[in-house]
Amino acid sequence: MSNVKVGIIMGSQSDLSVMKCAAEALKQFGIEYEITIVSAHRTPDRMVEYARSAVERNIGIIIAGAGGAAHLPGMVASLSVVPVIGVPVKSSNSLDGWDSLLSIAQMPRGIPVATVAVDGAYNAGILAIEMLAVASNDLRSKLMDYKKGLADKVEQMVREVENNPDL
Repeated sequence: MSNVKVGIIMGSQSDLSVMKCAAEALKQFGIEYEITIVSAHRTPDRMVEYARSAVERNIGIIIAGAGGAAHLPGMVASLSVVPVIGVPVKSSNSLDGWDSLLSIAQMPRGIPVATVAVDGAYNAGILAIEMLAVASNDLRSKLMDYKKGLADKVEQMVREVENNPDL
């Protein structure tokens, strides 16, 4: 896992506000990544080159965000053996993100794309980390600490609510 990277791609710069959350998750765990724009419709040759060169560039997982028709994650998955995590993006031309979600989730047999919630790029980052942790005890340990931290936050909220006599 030493120099495996995660590729974060999106269909346009307007998706960056959502997709940068995947980068934040990866940074939190010290995972190397690259981030760029790859449009399935406007730069199809760039998309093909990105997907086909992922293995030789040591990309271990691709997180692909797309809105509207959301073809990017599925097309990249069809062109590469690298696992793809799709992030449906609620964009200006989408139907509240439902069109993107369904386009990414309803892949044909043999071309899987893991799919997170609409605008769920942070969870895509965490999922990528979990996938990489399969081959790294150190990363697995960090994830266990992270999840314990999540549970600790909830326990703190429980104490705050239960100890508030004004409720």
